[in-house]
Amino acid sequence: MDFFCRVTLALMVITFLSATLSQAHPGFNFGWGGHGGISGGYFGLFPEFYQSSCPQVDDIVVSVLEKAIAKEPRMAASLLRLHFHDCFVQGCDASVLLDDSTGIASEKRSVPNRNSIRGFEVIDEIKAKLEEACPHTVSCADILALAARGSTVLSGGPNWVLPLGRRDSRSASLSGANNNIPPPNSTLPNLVTFFKRQGLDEVDLVALSGGHTIGVARCTTFKQRLYNQNGNNQPDASLDKTYYYGLKSVCPRSGGDNNISPLDFASPARFDNTYFKLILWGKGLLTSDEVLWTGNDRRTMQLVKSYAEDEGLFFEQFAKSMVKMGNIRPLTGYNGEVRKNCRRIN
Repeated sequence: MDFFCRVTLALMVITFLSATLSQAHPGFNFGWGGHGGISGGYFGLFPEFYQSSCPQVDDIVVSVLEKAIAKEPRMAASLLRLHFHDCFVQGCDASVLLDDSTGIASEKRSVPNRNSIRGFEVIDEIKAKLEEACPHTVSCADILALAARGSTVLSGGPNWVLPLGRRDSRSASLSGANNNIPPPNSTLPNLVTFFKRQGLDEVDLVALSGGHTIGVARCTTFKQRLYNQNGNNQPDASLDKTYYYGLKSVCPRSGGDNNISPLDFASPARFDNTYFKLILWGKGLLTSDEVLWTGNDRRTMQLVKSYAEDEGLFFEQFAKSMVKMGNIRPLTGYNGEVRKNCRRIN
């Protein structure tokens, strides 16, 4: 048999095996070359993952989101943040959803997450509806990614082609949640380090920070800026004065830690580029917002300015950076599991 015949035969065998596996495991990707960005290799993520096993997945997710966000517009930001807090700890594996149980110390108890992350009931509702329609098929990690995209779109933000096929972890990391999620009072070098650790660069940092165009923050996350920014009992000098006095009325020096203020007070429920305009005017709520402009880094300053001037540019990069973030160390193939209940392992 000559060389070309052998190659042709080999390709036919590969095609046959791939087709057989696809039929045996709907949604299974043979993964030649990988579609997974950071994950790479075999078993990469790809947008058509549920095309045959659960074609209605996106409709079900969006129908639950529409009701939840109509009832409470703030929920969109909460679900976007849940995906972020998941991916920065052990990768995008739904570990953030696990409750305390034997052998599992929940990430919900960590300092960045305690009394802060929310939206679990919405994820539970999506999961229950998907289990009804396509039992034991759609992972909780993919639900988080789909809910983040849906929440962005329903708030007026960009849509994107979302690679799917993540599986759920059988473990959580309380220490990872304490150490890997950037605190709201981070300096710019700290933020860059936190993001680089996840394979994300300064462009991703600024674009993903733009997710703060929706949602609110608790007084405890910005109180330091109002009363003792540099340990000298003085406010942060970069705060616009009018904005500063308004924040003081919401967030007193003592008490009121759970009082909330919009991250983007101009359009808190609309996904737009106002967040960046506010930063230019000294009206970014968190230290980690304002340092993108005041941190003396020409790269981040230019990006803030560009996104403030061009909403389309921001939307385009936000979508790219969300796909990149969603590709942080996913479990794929035969790793992990598809949880029946997002709050506990099978």
